[in-house]
Amino acid sequence: AIQAAVGGAAVSQVLQGEQRYDLVVRYLPEYRDTKEAIESIRLLAPTGERVALAQLCRITVADGANEIYREGNSRYVALKYSVRGRDLGSTVHEAIEAVSRQVVLPPGYRIDWAGEYESQQRAQQRLFVVVPLTVMIILLILYTMFNSFKWAQLMLANIAMAPLGGLLALLVTGTHFSVSSGVGFLALFGVSVQTGVILLEYINQLRARGHSIVDAAVEGAILRLRPILMTTLVATLGLLPAAMSHGIGSDSQRPFAIVIVGGLMVGMVINIFLLTTLYVWVAGDHDVLPTPAADFDEQG
Repeated sequence: AIQAAVGGAAVSQVLQGEQRYDLVVRYLPEYRDTKEAIESIRLLAPTGERVALAQLCRITVADGANEIYREGNSRYVALKYSVRGRDLGSTVHEAIEAVSRQVVLPPGYRIDWAGEYESQQRAQQRLFVVVPLTVMIILLILYTMFNSFKWAQLMLANIAMAPLGGLLALLVTGTHFSVSSGVGFLALFGVSVQTGVILLEYINQLRARGHSIVDAAVEGAILRLRPILMTTLVATLGLLPAAMSHGIGSDSQRPFAIVIVGGLMVGMVINIFLLTTLYVWVAGDHDVLPTPAADFDEQG
C-alpha cells in the first residue's frame, strides 16, 4: 500500500501504436511529497479500521541512494573512476591494496572490481593459453616444413628474441602493456617466423648446392636482406599512422601498432645477424637439407 501510494502501481496498460505503456496510479503530489503527508497515509488494519502510518512506525529523513541496483539477487553500489596517464592493471592493483588496508567491510558485504579491468583480466587469462598454444603450433609447422627439430628449434630461438623490439618500443614511447599490445606480440611472432623461414630456407638451399656453412650463411644474409627489408618496410609504413595516432579509438590500436613497428625494425636486424650467427654455431655436416630446387637462383 505504501509503495503504491508513494511510488505508484501499474494497474493496466495503454497502447500507442505498437508500443505498450504501463498505466501507473499513485497519490497526488501534495499527499506524498512531505514527511507529514507520508505519515498521514492510511492503512487498513486487521480489524478493518484505517489507521495512519505514523501510528505504526516512526518516519525519519536520512540520506540514501537515489536508486538501488541489483545483480544476481544482490544489492550493489557502483563506484566508477577513470585512469589517465597510467596503465589500468597497476592502478587497480594499487587501489585494491589501499582499500584492503583502509576499509573494513561489515559482515555480508564484499567488493568486486569489474568494468574494463575485469575484461582485461579475462583477456590476459586467454592469452596465457593462446600464447603457448601458438608457439606449439608454430613448432609443429616448422618441423613439417624443414623435417628437422634442429631447424625448428633454431627458429623458436629466433622467435624468442622477436619481442625485444616491441618491448623497447613500448618503453621508448611510454606505452603500458595491455591486451592490445599482447595481441601485437602474437602477430609479431608470425612475421618473425615468415622472415626467418625465408632466410633459413635460402641458406639450406645454398648448402644443398655445395656451399660451406659459413659461405652459405654470409651469402644468404646478404642476398635475403632486400626481400626481408621490403617486408619490414611495407608493414612498418602501413602501421606507422596507427602507432602515432592519438585520436578517438587509439587506445586500442596504438599499442598494437607500436609493438609491430618496433618489433619489425629490431627483428630485421635479429634475423640478418643473430639468426645467421646461431646457424653457423649449430649447423653440422650431417644436417637435414632440402633437395636442390631446379628454379633456385643463387643470385637472389
